[in-house]
Amino acid sequence: MEALAGLSVVLIVVALIILFIILYFVPIGLFVTAFFSGVKVRIFKDLVGMRLRKVPPHVIVRAMITATKAGIALDIGKLEAHYLAGGNVERVINALISADKANLGLSFERATAIDLAGRDVLEAVKMSVLPKVIETPLVAAMAKNGIQLKAIARITIRTNIDRLVGGATEATILARVGEGIVSTIGSSDTHKHVLENPDSISKVVLAKGLDAGTAFEILSIDIADVDVGENIGAKLQTDQAQADLQIARARAEERRAAAVALEQEMVAEVAKQRARVTEAEAEIPKAIAEAFRSGHLGVMDYYNLKNIQADTQMRDSIAKPEEKKG
Repeated sequence: MEALAGLSVVLIVVALIILFIILYFVPIGLFVTAFFSGVKVRIFKDLVGMRLRKVPPHVIVRAMITATKAGIALDIGKLEAHYLAGGNVERVINALISADKANLGLSFERATAIDLAGRDVLEAVKMSVLPKVIETPLVAAMAKNGIQLKAIARITIRTNIDRLVGGATEATILARVGEGIVSTIGSSDTHKHVLENPDSISKVVLAKGLDAGTAFEILSIDIADVDVGENIGAKLQTDQAQADLQIARARAEERRAAAVALEQEMVAEVAKQRARVTEAEAEIPKAIAEAFRSGHLGVMDYYNLKNIQADTQMRDSIAKPEEKKG
């Protein structure tokens, strides 16, 4: 009896395991739900095949049920292929339903392509129905009169489904609008014109077609705020004047240094000439003595020479003004 009881327990355990395996590979409950939802699902080819292909059947079948109830006919094989490619089946189905209700004409192929491209297809559909407002950072630009203006713009955009794959992102829109604001302010003759007509910036920027090549369509550009910044023109003129002053000072210093160098050179030349005169004067007594010895100079000639020197010194002293006593 004990052996029979043990065998029964073993058989029950084996039966439970087999039942678990069967229920795992053949999700009967999911099949029943799909059947009563009007979705045709084959047990072995679809449900068991999904298990063998490592695809969760509940994800695909629930997506098929949701699409069928929304009136969208889909192929279960395409949903399975999208899941195996790494796509988000649930978001694709929700996007298709939202697009169908909004009459956007979004096909399954385009929706899956957008999803596989890394874009949020459901968010894109929502932005197509309800446009989004994005704001540029503070943009600073200078008018022709040198006054700086700082502006912030609010851009209303909506998704362009046809350009979503391969189209540029919101960052490109913000960069282009900022560049357009700088260009428009820079071409204004005076900052007062911009302050009086801030909508002129919007009109000029909007007319440039800045949404070309992007995944969005610009509906409007509104200047939210314009503030007066620094007087850049006056600052540049002041900096230029300071630079010119420094250049003038440098040139004056160069000329002064050249003059000082010339003066020192002339002083050195005069000192050299004086040294030569002193050297020549030192040779006079020797020449006189030599003249005495050789008989070329007599005593009376010498005295006459001294008289001439004394007369010359007297004339020089009379010609020079008297020095003031300190």
